[in-house]
Amino acid sequence: MHDKNFDKLAQKFAKNIYGTPKGEIRAAILWRDLQQTLAQFGNKKLRILDAGGGFGFFSQKLAALGHQVILCDISEQMLTQAQMHIDASDVPLDITLVHAPIQDLNQTEHGSFDLIMCHAVAEWLSNAQSAIYGLTQLLKPDGQLSLMFFNKEAMRFHSLVSGNFDYVQADFKVKKKVGLTPTHPLYIDDVRAWFNDWEMTINCESGVRVINDYLKTSLPLNFDFNQLLEMELIYSKLEPYLSLGRYIHFVCQHKSQ
Repeated sequence: MHDKNFDKLAQKFAKNIYGTPKGEIRAAILWRDLQQTLAQFGNKKLRILDAGGGFGFFSQKLAALGHQVILCDISEQMLTQAQMHIDASDVPLDITLVHAPIQDLNQTEHGSFDLIMCHAVAEWLSNAQSAIYGLTQLLKPDGQLSLMFFNKEAMRFHSLVSGNFDYVQADFKVKKKVGLTPTHPLYIDDVRAWFNDWEMTINCESGVRVINDYLKTSLPLNFDFNQLLEMELIYSKLEPYLSLGRYIHFVCQHKSQ
């Protein structure tokens, strides 16, 4: 079973992920959490890995703050887009592009990192547990891993409230997969168990899109996206809404020895 390569979907992916209201929500939640994580390092300039980072949305934001970033992706088309953004930037961006699967990253060749981001990658991997464990081995002793993954229970709940009962009963298996529907969504409890086994602490937890994906098709006339974004930021941190996020964001680090 092969991991997903977005070469053929690069343009569609970039547009669908960040060129939409749901992408704006995703970016807002992640950026809030990342800023809180960065604050723990003080004013230190960090060495950051964006593992499977596509065209480098967050790589560019972090490099613009003066951090050194390595952006790795399996898609050559995505990295071509990334280089175009880097070249067009108003400020110099210290971003090194690495064309490789994230499983090929190693400390000998690429060093260790203060912060590793792996966003919306795990659910496309045939063995996410092994790949994520490999990333944890690239962390500096006080380094932190920012992991966002597609939530299988939210996928189930969304299908249930949409009336797609056959899809749920078939355990989400269909003859023809939609291009951007993740192939290996994860259970929150499974990911928690991995970090527990690896003796890592989860410092930050958020649900990403805890409201937007469940909105009714008929909305009030005074519906305001900015109000929705405000509500998403609030309820992303509160249960039971957090666990209903289409994506879950964890920031973790190794327990102190």
